[in-house]
Amino acid sequence: MLQHADVLERAAARRRREGQPFLLDPLGAPDVRVNRWFESDDLRGLDPGTWRKYAYGLVLWLNFLWSYGLPWDAADPDAQDAFKVWRTQDSRNPRTVAPGTYGDNLVAIQQFYLWASAEYGVPNPVRVRRGRGRRWDGAPSERPVTAPKAKRDRDVKWFDPAGFERYRDVGLMGFTLDGDEDLSWRGRTGQRNGAFADDLYGTGLRLEECASILLVELPPDDPGRGFYTCHLAEQCAKGNRARRYWMPRRALVGTLSYCEGERATAVRRAQAAGRYERLPGARVLTRELSGRRVRLRSADGTVSEVSLDSLTPAARRLILRETAEGLEPAALWLNEDGLPRAAHGWQHTFTEANQRLADLGLVGFAGTTHMLRHSFALRWYSVGRLLYDRQVAHLTPDEQRDFRHEFGSTWDLVQLLLGHLDQRTTKEIYLEPFQALEVELLLMHAENSGIPDLMAAVFGGDRRVLGDPLAVAR
Repeated sequence: MLQHADVLERAAARRRREGQPFLLDPLGAPDVRVNRWFESDDLRGLDPGTWRKYAYGLVLWLNFLWSYGLPWDAADPDAQDAFKVWRTQDSRNPRTVAPGTYGDNLVAIQQFYLWASAEYGVPNPVRVRRGRGRRWDGAPSERPVTAPKAKRDRDVKWFDPAGFERYRDVGLMGFTLDGDEDLSWRGRTGQRNGAFADDLYGTGLRLEECASILLVELPPDDPGRGFYTCHLAEQCAKGNRARRYWMPRRALVGTLSYCEGERATAVRRAQAAGRYERLPGARVLTRELSGRRVRLRSADGTVSEVSLDSLTPAARRLILRETAEGLEPAALWLNEDGLPRAAHGWQHTFTEANQRLADLGLVGFAGTTHMLRHSFALRWYSVGRLLYDRQVAHLTPDEQRDFRHEFGSTWDLVQLLLGHLDQRTTKEIYLEPFQALEVELLLMHAENSGIPDLMAAVFGGDRRVLGDPLAVAR
């Protein structure tokens, strides 16, 4: 062991974080230059979810080049054009993808070569053209020549309220198509799955954001309130931008019921098995302080005071708290074994739900975690549009313009709820069905319909907005 001490010392000195990607070529050998990208300042501060997305896009590209015997540092624009064709159109590829998926891959490739060009002088195979506007630093914006046009249009789908409830109850919670308990269902986490889906659909949080919530961040229940103002921690939010979000009481009640039901059962099993005492790197939350700060105690007895905003999702999964029954995780969402659930585990849950619905005959009635965020945006635009039009119906066109200037529009409301920096993201990606929607159509239904009926009437003909398939059949 001593003869390798220098190797261990060098490895310990590397600036690596838990979850940081490390790539090997098809022969099992690493490329030091490629892996250095994940240690660079450009990527080192990103969250693990973004790392995985970038690593996956880069691996696809590197494997494509490897199959043609072309080194990555000798790739040219023709190779990049061929990659686009292979990913999206080539009949020899059994798993072609939509332009939006290819667009995500292209982002990773472009970022890698921007870094590699500056670091090693490697030519960048991604050709760019002048884009609209300017970047955040004032420089002219650029757009890859092979970037897909309107890349999200075919990728995005929405649930209306009835469609969401059917998806949650049958797919995630294991009920029958008639709404009864399905004795043949083998799932044991239906209450957890349903509560998590309600939280996503009710708050509009992203998967990583919702999956990282701690018990101490849940508001206490107040039957007199319809919504609760909550705080999203900086290290859990996209772009590390802490922000407010709003949780409906219905979602909170379901979450608290999960805590008292399936979660408590999982914790008791884990305590009996001694899993929490053996959790490597765990710290115990001993006290909640003011200003969203907590006191933590390490295994060696070291006590520290930290802000909840500074705790990453990975760090949160290693925090325990002391109760009368013993240790338990501070993380809200747990696996069946009682250990904290990582965000990527939910992807498997939704894949299983989609398969269950397909097996029951609801082919094409499928969802994803991010689809619930899109559906949240669609629902709140409907609510905001309805209320806004009622407020300004008596005003003249000039007065309506003054009202929008003073108080903002429905787009401002949805942008705030989603936490977007750029309203164009809200308009062009999340709520594209509204681009051609006439206000008169909404007003026609607004007088006599509730929001679910309104949305069903307005979007019933849009195949991307999934309603309740059983209601349609009946």
